[in-house]
Amino acid sequence: MAKLFLKFEQAVLKEVPLSQGVVTIGRLPDNVIQIDNLAVSGHHAKIYWDQDNYVVEDNSSLNGTYVNNVRISRHALKDGDAVLIGKHTVAFKDERQSIGPAASRPAQPEKTTPPLPQIEHTMMLDTKKMKEMLASMHPQAASGQAPSSTPAPEQGQESAGAASHAPTQRYAMPPAPIERVGVLNVTNGKTDQNQYLLTSKMSVIGKSDMASIKLKGFFAPKMAATIFKRETAYVIVAAEKKIKVKINGEEVIGQKELKDGDEIEVAGVKMSFGLQE
Repeated sequence: MAKLFLKFEQAVLKEVPLSQGVVTIGRLPDNVIQIDNLAVSGHHAKIYWDQDNYVVEDNSSLNGTYVNNVRISRHALKDGDAVLIGKHTVAFKDERQSIGPAASRPAQPEKTTPPLPQIEHTMMLDTKKMKEMLASMHPQAASGQAPSSTPAPEQGQESAGAASHAPTQRYAMPPAPIERVGVLNVTNGKTDQNQYLLTSKMSVIGKSDMASIKLKGFFAPKMAATIFKRETAYVIVAAEKKIKVKINGEEVIGQKELKDGDEIEVAGVKMSFGLQE
């Protein structure tokens, strides 16, 4: 089972088992992992399942999100990774080495939160202190030197190609983007808009502040479902096991790829999915 461990220095403050839902991290109390520190933004980052691994994504936070002391915007997590948020660390542990289907993972416990309070502005971390903190955790990463995994040649032995020039570094080509953009048209139910363009890699359906498709109503869940934008398709998954998502009248188990013309029903709201140029 994959888990997150919230740490401050060496003390473990919280343990969170990962499921198919989205784990939000930030200073506000509606986050799954709340970090009450002025260096942390209200909705600082999120961790979620994407295709075949868990991914951490920064929510354009003021002080940034770091994985193994390198600032990231989006990063696929591996067993043992350390996510630095403010002065806290979120350690990622995956005991299974390979992650099974989303449906086999346990659902997150229900989280009830009080109304969101007014919070102070996020405080910018001192650059010098941040560099010192990163240096103490991993001196090579903080100095900008990549740790070497290749042993030095023995004395008197000349490395291949040393007399000419360094070997050319190869870069993988980025995946081709989706040619058409997904769009949701609300046909029934209470939302803040009648139409939504799905341009982000992750679009949350719910009443939460971080939701891009906002549901209205007293009983609307904070997070009902999430639509992920993959390389060649859009995929929808329920935020929790107890929330039902239906596509064309059939309940979705785990995750489901969306097709042009699909009718989506979740949390009392009906929407049609389409693709446009």
